[in-house]
Amino acid sequence: MGSGFGERLRAERLERGMTQAELGKDLYSPSYISLLETGRREPTRDVIQELARRLELAPKALEEWNNRVTQNDADYVLAALYARQAWDLRDYELAAQHAAEAARIALDAKNVSAWWNMRYMQAECLLKQGKYSECQGVVEQLVEHRLAIESAGLGVRARQMLAAVCHGQGRLADSVEHARQAVALGAQLPKDSPIYSSALRIYIGALAETGRLDEAWEQCKILSKEVSSKSVDHMSGIVAWVIGNVAFMRHDYEEGVAQHDRAAKLLSPGNDIEQWANFNKASAAMRLNSGIVEASTLAALERAELAHTIVSGTLRDGLELRFIRAKWLYLTDELPAAIEILREVVAQEDEIGMHVAAEVHLLLGKALKATDDLQEAMAYLSRAQQLFASAGASEGIQQAMDAMLEIRLAERRAKANSA
Repeated sequence: MGSGFGERLRAERLERGMTQAELGKDLYSPSYISLLETGRREPTRDVIQELARRLELAPKALEEWNNRVTQNDADYVLAALYARQAWDLRDYELAAQHAAEAARIALDAKNVSAWWNMRYMQAECLLKQGKYSECQGVVEQLVEHRLAIESAGLGVRARQMLAAVCHGQGRLADSVEHARQAVALGAQLPKDSPIYSSALRIYIGALAETGRLDEAWEQCKILSKEVSSKSVDHMSGIVAWVIGNVAFMRHDYEEGVAQHDRAAKLLSPGNDIEQWANFNKASAAMRLNSGIVEASTLAALERAELAHTIVSGTLRDGLELRFIRAKWLYLTDELPAAIEILREVVAQEDEIGMHVAAEVHLLLGKALKATDDLQEAMAYLSRAQQLFASAGASEGIQQAMDAMLEIRLAERRAKANSA
């Protein structure tokens, strides 16, 4: 079959907000659907008829995608295949290059759906590498394209990625707005749509980061209803992860621990080791932020560190893990070791997002304050306040100001005593 079949199949599936598992449910495995979409497996007539039924298309429509393979088709299939292979190997820089080449070939052939998909994959790779400005340029192009305007599913995917880009840049208010637009558009999708659920998760995270916790919790209730009893464990685990995050931030520690414990049981490193690493990193961070210095917290941190070495995570992932390790050391009164790590992370703050950089400066300021190095502590706390203000994180601003006020009061008391 021509390369158009797999790309059209993928585009039709995504437009309906279906995962590969949902499209093949009870009959075809997700890996088989993936082989069809990547052109590595030819569908039989029976498969075409069944897929047409599930996509609510006439079988003839799918058969018309069976075009003669041209040289352009072959070049596209090869470039797209290389992109996906590099993605599977987590070589996101190489995957982005091949995806860009595949998009160029598709554009020359006027295959707009294939072009859109490859540009989206290119944007995903850029986001993974932390190349936010470059990724933003690609995603804004996708948001404005007619396919994203005509298809609610594609429009949601583009807007939620734009929200993720803004979050990475520390532009939390912009992240909230793009995520809100994605959720509003996703309401048009079928019930239990995974694309809509994904948009809700990003919206919840953006609201929580800006301190709008009551709004985030209301969205958590909506998300919980979206996940039915028929949802796969993987999806239920992700939802428990998100709800647990917000519960921790609302100081409902019992609910937070319960949700994260549930997520730990439902998520499997065998399905996605990178996601498993990210969950354990987030769980350890949330527990430490809540002052839960227990064996379960250390276990989550160690699992995240181990998984990071297995997947060869990005520099940003490594720095964030170092920051979490420093937080554990700070809370267990190992201040010199914590300060040493925090200085290492601060030296590379350009590699992490603005909001994370603010957290690092805040903790380093507190650690230095605890060791009575007050002048240097004030410098880091002041920098933390500036970064939190730029990111629009009101709670962080207050924490930095409170710590600086304590130092000033201590200095005044010291002067009064000496006088």
